[in-house]
Amino acid sequence: MAKGYWVSVYRTIADPEKVAAYDKLTGPAIDAAGGRTLSLGSRVVAHDGGIAERTVLIEFDSFEQAVAARESAAYQEALAVLADGVERDFRIIEGLD
Repeated sequence: MAKGYWVSVYRTIADPEKVAAYDKLTGPAIDAAGGRTLSLGSRVVAHDGGIAERTVLIEFDSFEQAVAARESAAYQEALAVLADGVERDFRIIEGLD
C-alpha cells in the first residue's frame, strides 16, 4: 500500500503566535492519527519560483489515513486556531507503492 504525505509550504506567516498555538495542537492530532513528522521547518532551498519559507512534511501509512487525519476533529481544532495566521499551500499526496 502506498504511503500518504502532507506537504505544507508556508508562503507567509502573518501571526507567529497563532502558528505556535497551532503547533501545540497539531502534534498530538498527527500522532493520534498515526502520522510521523519528517520535516518541520528545517532548512529550505527554493527553486523555480518556490519560496524558502517553512515547509512541513508528514508521513502516514496510507493516503486514506492522511486524508482522514486532515478531516479529524483534533486537526480541525488546530486549523481553527491557525485561522488567518498564515498563507500556505497544503497538499495531501500519495507516495509510490
